[in-house]
Amino acid sequence: MSADARRRQLGDFLKARRRRLVRAELGLRPVGGRSTGLRREEVAVLSGVSVTWYAWLEQGRGRQPSRHVLDAIATALRLSAVERSYLLSLAGYLAAQPAGGVIAQTSPEPVLRLLDHLTDLPAYVIDADWQILHWTTAFAALYPNVAAVAEEERNLLWLVFTDPSLREMLPDWEIVAQHLLAEFRADAGPRLVDPPLADLARKLVEVSPEFRAAWDRHDVIGSTPSKRLIRHPIGDLHLERHRARFSDPPSMHVVIYTPQSPETRELIRQLCRCFDQ
Repeated sequence: MSADARRRQLGDFLKARRRRLVRAELGLRPVGGRSTGLRREEVAVLSGVSVTWYAWLEQGRGRQPSRHVLDAIATALRLSAVERSYLLSLAGYLAAQPAGGVIAQTSPEPVLRLLDHLTDLPAYVIDADWQILHWTTAFAALYPNVAAVAEEERNLLWLVFTDPSLREMLPDWEIVAQHLLAEFRADAGPRLVDPPLADLARKLVEVSPEFRAAWDRHDVIGSTPSKRLIRHPIGDLHLERHRARFSDPPSMHVVIYTPQSPETRELIRQLCRCFDQ
């Protein structure tokens, strides 16, 4: 990734965060009839930096900002802990990849053995680029398209924004899709401007208006357990989503859906039985 591309990404993120702030929450009056968004000079004053230098930072110009200055800007913009880490990573202060450096392309045996023990739960393994590498029988039964699509299209973000069947399964699809995109951005950090992630984002911008609108907001969040309601012909499934990173390789994650009721547990069993026949 070039230094210029990284600076542009950092500047775009700062602009998006500056424009979302509610002025009243910072004790500031509306400007031009607008109650949201700070001016650059206001952020500069709150951060203790010059207006010109901050403007250059948003424009992707100037020298490398110090960690101290970025921390001050993060505080002025009221960034969350995840957003602050993301900002620092764009400036090169955090690892661009998970510890271990190289992104694994194949799953080692311990990962596959774990999935073997999770057969009755919908679960899958993704790499650092969110390519779906492996999945359980229960996940294939719940979402058969995972095995039907071409391998190059078997990317979680791509499928969420382009597969109509997933929209039908998720009554709150818009919320789920935006949440996953914000998670993805936090995961990728400065690698977003590197292929193949830059190509993935470009293609999604072209084919999905919802992705395009959400992408421009630069939202960043961490991964936490979350409830999922899946609408399926066999019945409504109430699940909880968990995501965890492997220690080896650290570039891979496992996503597991656990049933939240005996009824859902039984419906998953029925799905698996039908799928195996």
